[in-house]
Amino acid sequence: MARAKYLEVAEKLKKRITDNVYSKEEPLPDQEAFAQEFNVSRLTVKKAFDGLERQGLIYKQSGLGTFVAGDIPIKSPTDTPANAFTGLQNQLGKDKVKSDILHFSVEFPDPQMQNNLSLKRNEPIYNIVRLRNYDEKPLIIEHAFMPVKLVPDLDEKILHSSIYNYIHQKLHLKFGHAYRKIRAAKPDKYDIKYLDAKSDDPMLELEQIIWLTNGQPIEYSVSRNRYDTRDYVLLDNNRF
Repeated sequence: MARAKYLEVAEKLKKRITDNVYSKEEPLPDQEAFAQEFNVSRLTVKKAFDGLERQGLIYKQSGLGTFVAGDIPIKSPTDTPANAFTGLQNQLGKDKVKSDILHFSVEFPDPQMQNNLSLKRNEPIYNIVRLRNYDEKPLIIEHAFMPVKLVPDLDEKILHSSIYNYIHQKLHLKFGHAYRKIRAAKPDKYDIKYLDAKSDDPMLELEQIIWLTNGQPIEYSVSRNRYDTRDYVLLDNNRF
């Protein structure tokens, strides 16, 4: 499955930043220059810039350009942008993230899921629970629900890889917006069994609904990780 162009551009620019090709005191070349260099559209470069900004690698200043942010002392490898849409493999690396399927079924939605995903009671959904491992260590338990009509032919091969890549690259669907809640929670039996959580370990829980650009909800999910394994971050930028 081919990788999205903007992710390829972002990876190349990220390497240049980490290799100190660009100084944090000087603005980056403009988007049009990168579009010509990489033979992509300016929109592709903009999406790459947006992703790098969410990671805290660059920041934009109105009328001045885009700059390298430099080292962030409190940043760690598993920091995850709270407003990302790219999926775990694209955030942390395809070779570093592996998925174990804990549950996979097709069923009819209960009233709550009908409401969350704007479905009728006879419209089936996928019920998916996966353990996401990073560097061969358990990181996250993801419990996701998706409408079958929007994500057809989902199978275990895709679940072991990246559902988001399948949605974007195979089905050519685009995420529009998301509503996310991040909160502390007590561990449950799955956290203790699969995430090596102790009975008194706080858990970090992310609940979200993601909509497509046409306004249809495509995912309701809850993800949980142990307090000491993953952080959600948000880069704020006062551009004016």
